[in-house]
Amino acid sequence: MQNVVKIKKNLYYLGGNDRRIALFESAFPVPRGVSYNSYLLVDRKTVLFDTADIAVSEHFFENLEYALGRRKLDYVVVHHMEPDHSASFVRLMEKYPKVTVVTTQKTKAMLENYFSFRGNVLVVKEGEELSVGKNTLKFVCAPMVHWPEVMFTYIPESGTLFSADAFGTFGALGGSIYADEVHFERDFLDDARRYYFNIVGKYGVQVQNVLKKAAGLGIKLICPLHGPVWRKNLAWYLGKYDTWSKYLPEEKGVVVFYSSVYGHTQNAAEILAGAIAKSGVANVKVYDVSVTHISELLSEAFRYSHVVFATTTYNNGIFISMENFLHDLSAHAYQNRKYALVENGSWAPQAGGYMQNIVREWKNMEQVGETVTVLSAVNREALEKLNALGKELADSVKNS
Repeated sequence: MQNVVKIKKNLYYLGGNDRRIALFESAFPVPRGVSYNSYLLVDRKTVLFDTADIAVSEHFFENLEYALGRRKLDYVVVHHMEPDHSASFVRLMEKYPKVTVVTTQKTKAMLENYFSFRGNVLVVKEGEELSVGKNTLKFVCAPMVHWPEVMFTYIPESGTLFSADAFGTFGALGGSIYADEVHFERDFLDDARRYYFNIVGKYGVQVQNVLKKAAGLGIKLICPLHGPVWRKNLAWYLGKYDTWSKYLPEEKGVVVFYSSVYGHTQNAAEILAGAIAKSGVANVKVYDVSVTHISELLSEAFRYSHVVFATTTYNNGIFISMENFLHDLSAHAYQNRKYALVENGSWAPQAGGYMQNIVREWKNMEQVGETVTVLSAVNREALEKLNALGKELADSVKNS
């Protein structure tokens, strides 16, 4: 009976936190854990909105039983089929065999694929409604945000939106489930950005479509499947999603990414970062792509208006960690930035050309200055070029 929070009259939060998980989806480090959210509406009919990951299933079922009291469970709405939200589905069916599953046709097929489930399913479509008493469930399809079967549920009587993975974030919840009762910008925004760009970010067009639908709903409360519940300052967070899904820079500044074998390319990257700062731009970040996890690199690349890629030539190509990072940016539709390139090579520097070939495939990219070539180590000529490029980047930031 932990984590049962009364959000408003007849609506309860049933979530749980997993602070032992190391990698979300076996890919993304989550040092602050993650929350798995579920919600129960108690009206003339009772409605469960999603289940939970197996890691918190014991808490989830304790919470559900406590919140139901003596009531039976009438409906379970399945918004999204990823196992972090549906892994407890079979056990739910065992405990409540008469429950009606409300979901889309695509989700119905996935229930069969995952669980061989062919039970009582009410298939709903875009815009259809289901009355459960004083509250009406209105269904909003959100395909590819970020799976094709995803659906939202909107309750017009209270302005409540159950948003599946949209508007979620990494990070376990602490003393409060509400975004306005924590320091979200300090404690969650970096995780929210990293969550968005690594998990949802490829599907910016689809997110824009959903935001257009949301604009006409009169939303007062957002209940995501991960992270805090939003009941205040919704416009601020929706604005972040609007910027992110348009692939626009969130901040004016420069982020320098480098890979270095023996430290000489690192030296070049740090000289360049110093030159940018000396030219009047305070917002400068530097990352070693061989050390920092790629999920953080991706998030930071989308955060800033200007980006620098500096790497050494390796096996007549790009050093492997930088090459992997560039391809990951391609996979996530990186675009709309100004960039600069720095290459290093002891006898045949070629990394700059190979990086250029990758960047050339991205939309609306503009190079600042010429590619700077370092021959083994930074000499006087390279130093002058790096300082000049730093000034050009700083001027570009100021004028953007």
